[in-house]
Amino acid sequence: MTLEPLLLVELVALGLATGLLAGLLGIGGGMVMVPFLTVILSSRGAAPDLAVKMAIATSMATIIFTSVSSVRAHHKRGAVRWDIVKRLAPGIVLGSLISSMGVFALLKGSYLAIFFGLFVGFSATQMFIDKKPKPSRQMPGTGGQLAAGGFIGFLSGLVGAGGGFVSVPFMTWCNVSIHNAVATSAALGFPIAVANVAGYIFSGQGVQNLPEGAFGYIWLPALVVIAICSVFMAPIGAKAAHNLPVGKLKKVFATVLYLLSAYMLWKGLTSL
Repeated sequence: MTLEPLLLVELVALGLATGLLAGLLGIGGGMVMVPFLTVILSSRGAAPDLAVKMAIATSMATIIFTSVSSVRAHHKRGAVRWDIVKRLAPGIVLGSLISSMGVFALLKGSYLAIFFGLFVGFSATQMFIDKKPKPSRQMPGTGGQLAAGGFIGFLSGLVGAGGGFVSVPFMTWCNVSIHNAVATSAALGFPIAVANVAGYIFSGQGVQNLPEGAFGYIWLPALVVIAICSVFMAPIGAKAAHNLPVGKLKKVFATVLYLLSAYMLWKGLTSL
């Protein structure tokens, strides 16, 4: 599978869009990347089941780069809650490895697509409703955050996202401000991505009919182009996040997730 001009244009556009969303919403861009990469791979002859799995894995690999770029911008503004990062990260790594090295390889791509759509739709609803948490509620203790991190990492490994679709609602539910939650989610994207990518490469060894340029489930041509473009755009998205009012930021987050949830549900159900 060569990087013809049309494919290059598609990947550049996708990289710019996902980089902007990575900084703006703290979601690593994966929620946008997976549906569009699925379309790109499918249109170039990849089997539906394999296209979904490679889209998820490649999306996660790009988060290694976008999270670094995005978190630097947020950190300069003092928005990252590093105390939360330290408590969630160990569980995130463990949950990610269990997901990407085991469960991911065993599940059909159509089931992964349906799960992606359902869970993203649920997350969007929680954000859109904007139910106010009890004023006294705070982040759980170390044990609770370790368990929450494991859950976030496991789900991220199944859907190829940086965890923001779970961690942002979770942190805001615990009375962490939306801007701090978005920034902290961006920082959590790095350990999520590194652990999951290791698992995708390991579990993808020996898979048949992989397209040219594949390394396990990772599609390297897409990874390189999207990573370069998204790293450029992530700081711009991070700057915009701090200039938007809280309510508007939540509505943007929810609207994007609804659209992508609908597409992946359709994709999964029609490929059963």
